[in-house]
Amino acid sequence: MTKLCIFDMDGTLVNTIDTIAYFGNTTLENFGIEPIPTEHYKVFVGNGSRVLIERMLDFRGAKPDNVDEIHKWYMNKYDNDFMYLTRAYDGIISMLKKLKSEGIKTAIISNKDDMTAKKVSDELFEAGLIDLCLGARPGKALKPDPESVLEIIDEFGVEKSECLYIGDTATDIQTAKNAELYSIGVLWGFRDEAELKNAGADVIISDPMKIAEIACK
Repeated sequence: MTKLCIFDMDGTLVNTIDTIAYFGNTTLENFGIEPIPTEHYKVFVGNGSRVLIERMLDFRGAKPDNVDEIHKWYMNKYDNDFMYLTRAYDGIISMLKKLKSEGIKTAIISNKDDMTAKKVSDELFEAGLIDLCLGARPGKALKPDPESVLEIIDEFGVEKSECLYIGDTATDIQTAKNAELYSIGVLWGFRDEAELKNAGADVIISDPMKIAEIACK
């Protein structure tokens, strides 16, 4: 039986696309750049906030020499109102409660800034539903590098064969593969089934409770 489920955050547990698009477009407008339709942000996200900003600027053909300043402005705005338009996906809370009732540990690994990821987790999930949340930290490689995932596995003292990795993008599936974990791709997030299939997800699901079913086999 599974002992640990490791989740991506944005697009897997938490719907943040409207949040990211809002603060992304607010940032662009502040620097005199045209905003971008929300749907495009679904392919901009997944590799950290700095890459997000670079993709936004590339989309608009902007080549400013102050990318660091733009990134910092975005981060400050986001962190000051991090729950704006953010919510857990339907069925996530029930799924997490089922996992906990079966004694299964839960962790989040995100390319979102570590402090922000922790605050979002604490705000949305009652005490005990998430055992550990790690975001982007200085000196730690971002996903799909498996460094932080392996850190989580070591923290809980479990075997890789006792873990599931759950995410909504090719980056997540590659992270699972790099860590040698069984991967579950979810369809309620930011990317489509074709991307998850092409990335080699072990299974693709459309109902959060299926995670608990797989974990409890």
